Amino acid sequence: MDLALLRTFVTVHRAGSFTRAAALLGLSQPAVTSQIRTLERQLGHTLFLRRARGVTPTTIGDELAQRAAPHLDALVEITEPGLCEESGARTLHLAGPPEFTAVRALPALTRLIPQGLALRASFGNAEETLEGLAAGHHDLVIATARPRGGLLTSTPLCDEEHVLVAGVRWAARLGPGAVRHGGPEVLEPIPVVEVHESLPLVTRYWAAVFDARPAATGTVIAPDLRAVLAAVAAGAGLAVLPRYLCETALEQGEVVALLDPPVPPLRTYFLAARTGTLGLAHIARAQEWLLRAAVDWS
Repeated sequence: MDLALLRTFVTVHRAGSFTRAAALLGLSQPAVTSQIRTLERQLGHTLFLRRARGVTPTTIGDELAQRAAPHLDALVEITEPGLCEESGARTLHLAGPPEFTAVRALPALTRLIPQGLALRASFGNAEETLEGLAAGHHDLVIATARPRGGLLTSTPLCDEEHVLVAGVRWAARLGPGAVRHGGPEVLEPIPVVEVHESLPLVTRYWAAVFDARPAATGTVIAPDLRAVLAAVAAGAGLAVLPRYLCETALEQGEVVALLDPPVPPLRTYFLAARTGTLGLAHIARAQEWLLRAAVDWS
C-alpha cells in the first residue's frame, strides 16, 4: 500500500476536512479527494462520510487511523528536517494556555535544553491546541479539557486552585469577612476583570462556591491572566485567578483574597500527545519532566 495514501488519510482524519487536510499537505482539494477514493477502493471500505461541513470517519476509518497514525508519526520523526544526527537534538513543539505555559511549563522544560532539546511554544485555548495536536502541529499540549477519541492520549498533569481576589482599595471597602457573611451580593458593586466577555473563571467560581451566576458583566477584558492580575492590583476591581499566578501578589499585599472557602474551586490540566508518539524519546522525556515538576504545582 502506498504510504502517501495513508499519510493523506491520517491528515484528513485529524483535520476533519478535505480542504484543511489539503492545506496541511500542500495539495489541492481534488487531489486529496482522489487519494482518499483510491484508498477506499483498495481497502473495499468507506473511510469517511461526507457532511455539509467536513467529513466524519466511519468505524473502519477510526480503526485504521488508530493503527496507522503512530507508525506514520514515527516515520516523520525519523526523517524530520531538524534532526541533528550528531548531537541527537530534537525540537519539541509545545502548546497550551499562555500563562501556565509561560510561568510553569517552559521554565521546567528549559532544564532539558543542555540535553539537546529545542523548544517551540505556541499558545491557545484547549479546543485550538488539541485540534492542532491532532493535525500534527504540536508534540505535546497542556489543556484544561481531556481529549476525546483514540488518536490522542492524555494524562492528568496537576490541579490549580482558583482564588477570588480584589485590589487593596476594594477589599478595604468591603471589610474583613464581608463576602463570607454577606454572600455574592456584596460583590455586585465591584467591577469585574476577566479574560473573556463570557466570564469563564468568575462564572465557574460563582457556581462552585455560591451556587449562583454572577450578576455583573466584565468591566475590563484582557485575554491573558497576567494582564488581569496587573489590572486588579492597580485597582480595576475583582477577578478569579489561579493561586500559582497571584501567590506572590497576595504575599506582598498587592491584591487581597476576598474569601477562603472550605473547598476551593479547582481546574485540572491534562498533558496530551498523539497516540504512539510517546515512544519517541524527546517527547517521552519532556512528558516525564513535566509530570515530575507538576508534583510541586498542585
